[in-house]
Amino acid sequence: MNPLYFGIISASTYIGATIYLASQLRHHTEVNKTILIGSGVFAFFFHAVSAYGVIKTPEGIYFSFFQVASLFGWVIAAVAIIASFYRPVSNLALLAYPSAAMGILLSLTIKTDTSPLPALSPEILLHIILSILAYSVLAIAVAQSLLLYAQHYQLKHKHMTGLIQFLPPLQTMEKLLFEMIWAGIALLSISIGSGFLFLENLFSQHLVHKTTLSIAAWLTFAVLLWGRHKLGWRGKTAIKGTLIGFSLLVLAYFGSKLVLEIILQRS
Repeated sequence: MNPLYFGIISASTYIGATIYLASQLRHHTEVNKTILIGSGVFAFFFHAVSAYGVIKTPEGIYFSFFQVASLFGWVIAAVAIIASFYRPVSNLALLAYPSAAMGILLSLTIKTDTSPLPALSPEILLHIILSILAYSVLAIAVAQSLLLYAQHYQLKHKHMTGLIQFLPPLQTMEKLLFEMIWAGIALLSISIGSGFLFLENLFSQHLVHKTTLSIAAWLTFAVLLWGRHKLGWRGKTAIKGTLIGFSLLVLAYFGSKLVLEIILQRS
């Protein structure tokens, strides 16, 4: 099972669906959700095979920077597809699909000198999966917050152009943003909790910054949700809080992996 072929088919389908969506929006033509979501689901399954192939190899399990990027893209695509079934947010595919395609192509073309991991216990594997799910859901929340910011800006200046004019009402966009944050912080809570339960030396040299930054991100999102519930926070406050919280998560995981694997070339 060669991940290359599955990855190329998946990335091509993601890109084709993105081009289709952009073309329909540019020409003010109604988007066929069956085509958009159907192609996304097709690409999603081929993406799964490709991601599995680059991570689970005969030499062992690879969770290096670019392999994980493909996995993140896979979950991001899944969240966008699922959200499209119950919210009018198909336009999120403009960000989610290219991100997934980029993750695939990076995992297939760029290799690092990381060593394969030994067989992972079910507990550690659960912790990793939960972490990836949490990061991916919150990444989609960031994309949603950026669209929300653009929508706020254009409404304020009474000049709706481009993608923004096709977005759902502001209230729907904000509601979806906080639904994603709730889901993301729930997954992040379980991920952090499982880390304390299952990982030895959680505050060792390679994990202390990840743990500290992840907890700081959790606190940021928790304060944001509290402010939404108690003080009615919305708009720019919600957008800034989402960006700050996710930036901390990026530093916690991808920042450390980038430094260790790409700059210092350590596994």
